[in-house]
Amino acid sequence: MRIAAFTRGLNCFSRIKTFPYPYGYTQCRALSDSKTIVSNEAVVPVLIVGAGPVGLVLSILLTKLGIKCSVLEKNKAFSTHPQAHFINNRSMEVFRKLDGLAEEIERSQPPVDLWRKFIYCTSLTGPVLGSVDHMQPQDFEKVVSPVSVAHFSQYKLNKLLLKQLEKLNFKICTSEGMEGLHSHFLQGREILMGHECVSVSATDQCINVIASFLKEGKCTERNIQCNILIGTDGAGSTVRKLVGIDLVGEKDLQKLVSVHFLSKDLGDYLLNERPGMLFFIFNTEAIGVLVAHDLKEGEFILQVPFYPPQQNLEDFSPEICEKLIFKLVGWELSDVDVIDIKPWVMHAEVAEKFLCCDNQIILAGDACHRFPPAGGFGMNTGIQDAHNLAWKIASVLQDIAPASILNTYETERKPIAEFNTALSVQNFRAAMEVPSALGLDPTIANSVHHLINRVAGSVLPSVLQKALLEGIFKVGRAQLSESLLNESNPLGSSRLTKLRHIFEEGKSLQLQFPAEDLGFRYLKGALVPDSNCEVGAPEAPTGHRRDFVPSANPGSRLPHMNVRVLSTVRNREIISTLDLVSGDKVEFLLIIAPVEESYHLARAALKVAEDFKVPTKVCVLWPAGTTNEVEFRSAAELAPWKNYIDVEEVKRSSDSLSWWRICKMTDMGAILVRPDDHIAWRSKSGVSGNPKLEMEMAFSAVLGIKPVNVEGTTQP
Repeated sequence: MRIAAFTRGLNCFSRIKTFPYPYGYTQCRALSDSKTIVSNEAVVPVLIVGAGPVGLVLSILLTKLGIKCSVLEKNKAFSTHPQAHFINNRSMEVFRKLDGLAEEIERSQPPVDLWRKFIYCTSLTGPVLGSVDHMQPQDFEKVVSPVSVAHFSQYKLNKLLLKQLEKLNFKICTSEGMEGLHSHFLQGREILMGHECVSVSATDQCINVIASFLKEGKCTERNIQCNILIGTDGAGSTVRKLVGIDLVGEKDLQKLVSVHFLSKDLGDYLLNERPGMLFFIFNTEAIGVLVAHDLKEGEFILQVPFYPPQQNLEDFSPEICEKLIFKLVGWELSDVDVIDIKPWVMHAEVAEKFLCCDNQIILAGDACHRFPPAGGFGMNTGIQDAHNLAWKIASVLQDIAPASILNTYETERKPIAEFNTALSVQNFRAAMEVPSALGLDPTIANSVHHLINRVAGSVLPSVLQKALLEGIFKVGRAQLSESLLNESNPLGSSRLTKLRHIFEEGKSLQLQFPAEDLGFRYLKGALVPDSNCEVGAPEAPTGHRRDFVPSANPGSRLPHMNVRVLSTVRNREIISTLDLVSGDKVEFLLIIAPVEESYHLARAALKVAEDFKVPTKVCVLWPAGTTNEVEFRSAAELAPWKNYIDVEEVKRSSDSLSWWRICKMTDMGAILVRPDDHIAWRSKSGVSGNPKLEMEMAFSAVLGIKPVNVEGTTQP
C-alpha cells in the first residue's frame, strides 16, 4: 500500500505592492487609452499562472504564433491524478494544429470499444441494471470533423503537452534549480515549478507579479513584470481572487471524495467481461461511480459522496477505501494500490468578468468557469478559451490589432461558458434520475444532511451526528436489496421499468453533445453579423444529444470538408478545410470559388489586408472534377499576390453536397475565416457594392482597426 504525497502550493500571504517603471524601456503602441505596452527585456510579454492543460495549450499556441511567454505553477511537480479524461471533437481539432498531438492521443488512448459505454449495476460482478452506448456510427465516419473524440487522462495529456513545449525549447525549472535563470527577469519559454503567485498590481505600463517559492527551505520571492497576465490556475484561481473577480452561479452542488487506485486484476476482469468508461454502482453497502481511465493498465478513479462535517478525510483512509472498493466490486481484489485520495466540491459558476485592468489581466479555463464534470465540458471549454484568446493576444503584441480586440474574448467566450454551465447542470440532474428511479433521491439525502447540520449540529455530539447520518443512509440503501429490487416484487418491478424508460429515452447522463461541441457560435465580438438578419438568442440546452449541422454563419466554426491541394509542392495531398487556417501565424483566410467576381473581391481583400498590415491568404475552392484551368487561372487573376492556394472538393460520394451547399451559400459567395477557425464575415451570394469598401468594413469591424486613407495612414 502506498499513498503519493499530495503536493500543495506554498502558503505565503498575499499582498499588493507597486513597483517603479523599469529603466531603459521602449514605449510601444497603447494597450488602451491609458496603458502602453513595454518592449524591454525585463518585461515578459505574457505571463501565464497555472500549468494545467489550459495554461500549457495556451503557451504552445502563443509560442507558435511568435509570442514569448513564461508559466508559473505553484506545485513542485505535475499531478498524476487522472482528473478530466474526455476530449471532445473541437478540442481534438485544436490539437490537430499542435504538430501531431491529436494523432498521438489517438494512438495512445484505449480502443474505443473499451470506453464507449456507461454501465449501471449493483456491483461490478453483480446484475447489470442497464447500459448506454454513447457512440453512434457517424461518430467514426469523420463527416463533420476530421477527427473523433478521445478518452485520455489529463495527466497523460499534460505529459504530451510538455513534450510539445520541450520541442519549442521551453525549460522546466524547479525552485531548487534556479541557477540557470537570470536572477532578475525571465527570458520567456520557462515553466517555473513551485512558484505561487501571491501578489498582483498594475501600473500604467505593465503588471507586477510577486511569486513566492521555497529555496533551501526558506520562503523566497521573485518579482516579475509582464505586459499581459493570464490566470489559468484552476477552479480556486489565485489570480481571480487577487484581482477581486467574483463567481456567479450555484455553489456546492455536491461534495465528493476521489480515490485514485490501480488494480490490474480489476482491469483484466472488466476488459473481458464488462468494458466501459463509467460504472454507476448501487448496492446496500455502498454507492459510487467508478471511472475506468485505462482498463489495460488497471487505472481507476472512484467517486463517492462526501458529507462533512459528520464525515472527514479520516473516514477515507487507504484501508477504508480498499474495503469500499471491495464492496462495490463484489470481491476482494488482491492487488489494489490506492495512489491518492482527494476531496472536491462540485460547483456551477461563471466569473462576473474575464478581463480587468484595461485588459492586462485575463482569466481562462476553470479560473473563470467551474462546471459539474457531467459531459466533460470543463477542460474542453478551457482549451477553446485558449484557442480564442491566443490569436487576439498575438494580434495586439504584433501590432496587427489594437488592444480593444481583447474585449471580444469576454464578449464571445462568456456566453459559451454560461451555456455550458447550464448544459452541465442539466446533465448532472439527468445523472440523478437513475438513483431517483431506484428510490434513492439525492435531493432527499442532501436535505437530510442539511437538516442534521441545522438542527442536530448544535445539540448532538459529532459521533452521534455521524451515526445518525450513516443510519439514515443505510435505511435508504436498503431500497437496493435483492429482495426488493427484482421483477417479482411489484415495487421493484415498477422501479426497474422506470429505469429502462430512462435509458431508452436518453434521459440519463450523456457523454456526447455534438451540436454544442462543434456548433457553438459567437453572436457578437470579432465578427460581422449578416446584414438584415436578426440574430436571436442561442437555443436553450436540452440535455439530450443533438446532431451537429454545419453552418457558415458569422461566428460559427468553419465547416469541415476534405479538399485536395492543387499544387505540385503539396503533392495533391488531401486535407480538411480546417487545415487551410494556419496554426503558426496570425493569418486570415478568404475562401472563394473560381469566378470572376470573387477573384475581384479577393484582390480587393488582399489590398486592404496589405494596407492594414493584416496577414491574409486566399483559398480558391474548385468544384470536384473541374480543375483543368487551375494551373494558370488563379495565378493570373490574383497577380501580383502569391499568398493563395487552390484546392478541389473531395466528395465522399457522387450525391454528397458541394462545399457551397454545405455552407448554404452560392458559389458567388465568400467566407473570411479568423485564425481560430471561426467565421469573421461572409457574403452569401456576392458583394453588390464596392468590394474594397466591403473588405475595409469587414477587417475594420473584426479587428477594431480604423479605415486607411489614400496616404496609407489610419483615419482619425
